[in-house]
Amino acid sequence: MLVPALVLSGCMEQTGYQQLSGYAQGGTWSVKYNAAGIKARPDEVRNGIEAILKDIDTTLSGYNKSSQLSRLNAGDTIKPGRMLMEMYDYSYGIWKETEGAVDVAAGPLFDIWGFGFRNDSLPSADKVAAAMAVSGMRRLVPSMEEALTADGRLYRERLIRNDGDSSLALRMTKGAEMATLDGPVLNFNAVAQGYSCDTVARYLCKLGVKDMLVDIGEIWCSGLNPSSKPWKVGVDRPKDGNNTPGADLDGIWESSGSAGQGIVTSGNYRKFYIKDGRKFSHTIDPRSGYPAENTLLSATVTAPSAASADAYATYCMVIGYEEAKAFIESRADLEGYLIRATPDGSMEEWASPGFRLLK
Repeated sequence: MLVPALVLSGCMEQTGYQQLSGYAQGGTWSVKYNAAGIKARPDEVRNGIEAILKDIDTTLSGYNKSSQLSRLNAGDTIKPGRMLMEMYDYSYGIWKETEGAVDVAAGPLFDIWGFGFRNDSLPSADKVAAAMAVSGMRRLVPSMEEALTADGRLYRERLIRNDGDSSLALRMTKGAEMATLDGPVLNFNAVAQGYSCDTVARYLCKLGVKDMLVDIGEIWCSGLNPSSKPWKVGVDRPKDGNNTPGADLDGIWESSGSAGQGIVTSGNYRKFYIKDGRKFSHTIDPRSGYPAENTLLSATVTAPSAASADAYATYCMVIGYEEAKAFIESRADLEGYLIRATPDGSMEEWASPGFRLLK
């Protein structure tokens, strides 16, 4: 159900906070912003936001079969837009930084485990090995631009590095059947929602907005809320069955009240399935080809951008509690809140010194 925007003013400049919302990317979006001094009316701001989200959907969505990403994955020749090229290049950097733990070119792995763009589950070891053979940024060029033809077109085979080792990566075994793949399958789910938040936030900043909270599944906020206090965001308790955001909170994060930052939680308590009494979470470790198995239940990360927070929260879930804690502590630009399971079935929490947690 759409939440109506507040009554529009006929003045050239708006006053007070506005709230806009709608549907996007298979869910809802919500934006709260201080309109004081902003010339654009709320209906104009809404139109601008919806145009951005539509552009993202038609470019980066793997669920929209006519998007640039879907057509590229299907083997079509496309002329990639700025967003697709920007997302690819950013994701390559994240893959390199995380040493393969966050890999957008692991689409075949996400698909066979049932957490990608196709329905499947509990694949055999042979099927995992076959998917591994056609997965991974390790096979691909660092920048999409270098894969373009002279007239700016792209077909996915051109993304594969020409290092003489691509023939193995072009074949995939499905039982006795052999299928030839022409190139990689990309899946930007680990960073796309955070990127969407950042893109909408940049648009609002260009309008002159300083106080805002952008919620598109992930969150980016800056400045103060309507009560002239720092923004507050609930952190859900990572308990199986807690499927309604905000229904059961473990704590509340408070923003700095000034500089903008993204905040993202990744966990294994909503997207999973159970087979033969064993739980398989959506956090796939691209380095092994199997769901990550560790005690970490959820990782909440704040970063200068929502895309970075998104990627690093996923990274933490892959590497587990101890490594995630060390990683967050090593980064001056990050703060984090980790919740892990203990042997007695309870939960243990850790927050970095700069993570402003209200209980």
